[in-house]
Amino acid sequence: MKKTNAMRILDGLKIKYETLSYDDDGEHELSRGAAGKTAEKLGIPPECVYKTIVMRSESKQVFVFCQCALHEINLKKARAACGAKEISPVKPDELLALTGYVRGGCSPLGMKKKFPVFIDESALSHEKIYVSAGMRGEQICLSPSDLVKATEAATCDLILE
Repeated sequence: MKKTNAMRILDGLKIKYETLSYDDDGEHELSRGAAGKTAEKLGIPPECVYKTIVMRSESKQVFVFCQCALHEINLKKARAACGAKEISPVKPDELLALTGYVRGGCSPLGMKKKFPVFIDESALSHEKIYVSAGMRGEQICLSPSDLVKATEAATCDLILE
């Protein structure tokens, strides 16, 4: 298997991880159960699958959020975490040029530029979590604390209740 930027970063930091592959059906919308489908295909708990959401503030600053894929992000909490007055998701057609990743294959690791990363604190309650390896159909399994270390992330509450 070809190494992704995310894998190379983890290798460089000597962080242990596993990769898991699944057949990608091109469906990457939370409302259509993408996280549940990914978990089912891999035989893993869906609450351990974490998605990457790239957002832009009113001042055009880019922020990366990583949270349990079963939940929607709370925009009020996301704004508070990064100190923005307004924040909105980057459009899918801008994602590749901005991050080097496509929707459904966006990893919080190895983007074209280093953006501030915020990981939902629920990740810390799991022994292992799964994030995109940087391409559709590939997931990385690692400890949440290692992901925090590798991304230099802040942890906070992001889940919409």
